[in-house]
Amino acid sequence: MERSLFTFSMLLVGMTSILLFSSFAGRETADSTDSATVLPSGFQRVTAFDLDAPFTFAGEQVPADNFDAIERFDRELLVNTYQHSATLLNIKQAYRYFPVIEPILAQYGIPDDFKYLCVAESNLRMATSPSGAKGLWQFMVPAAEAYGLEISDEIDERYHVEKSTDAACRFLLRLKERFGSWTLAAAAYNMGETALAKRIAQQRVDTYYDLHLSEETSRYVFRIYAIKEIMTNPEQYGFYVTEDQRYAPMEDFDALDISATIPDLAAFALSHGTTYRHLKLYNPWLLGNALTIKTGKTYTLRVPKSS
Repeated sequence: MERSLFTFSMLLVGMTSILLFSSFAGRETADSTDSATVLPSGFQRVTAFDLDAPFTFAGEQVPADNFDAIERFDRELLVNTYQHSATLLNIKQAYRYFPVIEPILAQYGIPDDFKYLCVAESNLRMATSPSGAKGLWQFMVPAAEAYGLEISDEIDERYHVEKSTDAACRFLLRLKERFGSWTLAAAAYNMGETALAKRIAQQRVDTYYDLHLSEETSRYVFRIYAIKEIMTNPEQYGFYVTEDQRYAPMEDFDALDISATIPDLAAFALSHGTTYRHLKLYNPWLLGNALTIKTGKTYTLRVPKSS
């Protein structure tokens, strides 16, 4: 019995040694070959990226002779590549919102790349920041009202895609005129124009890449560069979204001009063959369950068509 047990134990040790050797050998082989190699089960190949190519935003290129700028861009490229779920959702959401944002940017002569600033601001979500900024473009109340967005107990047009994009364009044009470059305009959008002007005066430099700013703004424009790079070339960074997996534009609706108060939006929705939930999805700027309309005022509601 003891001899049999000893023999069995030695066989078990031998088999375990073979399996361990094979596992390590397989891992070593995988690590020594190119990125197409299939890794052992449970392993993910995490790679750095070639930074020799020109990376641009609004016609400005990350300066290749500035090691600090390259490393800051590299950080954002890696963070946004390996932040899998958020980046994948951004790619899906872009098919819903970019077709709305792009023509408004073009109308104002603003570089198309600024749609990626919108991604950096809100991940293309109707988000609310800890400081109270809201919507796709993350407007604070004073700036929103300064650019004509209505905010009340029942309405917040920071959540209105077209109107908030229009306001953002007018704001960005002003920032570009004041600071002279699109990268500085983007930085001012993030940190505030007064604060940026103060930093420029203190440090006596006139490019975003040479300014020493807060960590958030120091990363901000490079994050936009990285988001553009990944969303323009998703498969190069490991993101695959088929056509049927994209979030479709919300285009199937009737636009109704409303000039009389709606006391119950849920009842209004049901009477038009939809639900309160879907009415809010198509009109995220509606806050409450009623829409009070002053004399002479008209709002356009998008009522989704019933399937």
